[in-house]
Amino acid sequence: MLEILLDNKNGNVWDLSQIAKDLTWTTTRVGRPASVEFTIINSGIYQDRAFAVNNGDIARVRKDGANVFYGYVFSVKINQDAEISVKAYDQVRYLLNKSTYVFKGVTTGDVIRKIAADFNLKVGLIDDTGHRIPSMVEDGQTLLDIIEKANTLTMSATGRFFVFFDDFGALSLRDVRSFEAGFYIGDGSLMTGFEHSRDIDQDTYNRIKLYKKETGKREVYMAQDSANIARWGVLQLYESVDEEKNAAQINELLTQLTRLKNREQKSLKIEAIGDIRVRAGIYLPVVIESLGINQPMMVDEVTHKFDGEDHTMSLTLKVI
Repeated sequence: MLEILLDNKNGNVWDLSQIAKDLTWTTTRVGRPASVEFTIINSGIYQDRAFAVNNGDIARVRKDGANVFYGYVFSVKINQDAEISVKAYDQVRYLLNKSTYVFKGVTTGDVIRKIAADFNLKVGLIDDTGHRIPSMVEDGQTLLDIIEKANTLTMSATGRFFVFFDDFGALSLRDVRSFEAGFYIGDGSLMTGFEHSRDIDQDTYNRIKLYKKETGKREVYMAQDSANIARWGVLQLYESVDEEKNAAQINELLTQLTRLKNREQKSLKIEAIGDIRVRAGIYLPVVIESLGINQPMMVDEVTHKFDGEDHTMSLTLKVI
């Protein structure tokens, strides 16, 4: 059973479970907050004079007693049939604010905790990344971009993937290797359809140049794959590195980036029967014999749709 509660923050908590329809819950691995959208039909408690839906109200969703979503209303619309459409985001929405930060010798967790404290956000489980970022100077960037940059720097330095998300009202950072669903999707398990793609358009580079400014000159370090350049043409990544890094550290970073970027980027879209354990960032085993796929993949984005007793989900996954 799907439970939908709305807290007006004035002592009124409304159970919308019976008068809400067409609920969708969307999570994205990077760049956007999780969201919930639903429509309230004109009946039941809707007729109570005390009933109201306001921006800033707390929306909480559970399914069969399991936590799904905890967030805040950001949009309220009403149509000619007096139906109210509501859209809520989790805490990550507040990380779209911009600010300036200077960090030295910090972990991604340190960055998250500092920003959360400054903006009155709640923090949950933060996995230890085992890596300290020498320095970050971020001027006028969104808070989410700052956190994601820290996460990307950590991934480049360690080769380990961490996913940042709001876990039912608490900002969390989890190592994807320990953040697994505990089941597979594909042949004989939930899947109802798929679309598979391979591209070199979005995040593929076969020549990587890293530069460091020193005493007015630019020192460049480069790695390239001549065979892939012959196949695909030159796809160049050109980035600066921290001035404090030495040659050995920069060459190690080159090796890590080459491993991550010098390959086709593969994605897989799956339509499936819904399971609320599937959210963006989770590490999900996928088995599709016709594609020769039998491996864990990371969920980049998933949208769950609830319509009465029906629960379906649309997933976008990537190989990591």
